[in-house]
Amino acid sequence: MSIASSNTSMRVPAGFRNLLEGLAREVLREQPTNVVAFAAQYFQKLLEQREAGGIDPVAWGAMLED
Repeated sequence: MSIASSNTSMRVPAGFRNLLEGLAREVLREQPTNVVAFAAQYFQKLLEQREAGGIDPVAWGAMLED
């Protein structure tokens, strides 16, 4: 069985690359045993910072990518 190829190109949302690079840096720095739980805590902390009126890392990362 063959699968037809598609000419669809997908784009990564603005700021997403920067957000994942930040997570990767922290994982490499901390070397957690449970990466999934660490990622959940990392993103929860970023969300709390954004809701507290701090820097929105996604918006900031999007500006850096432009």
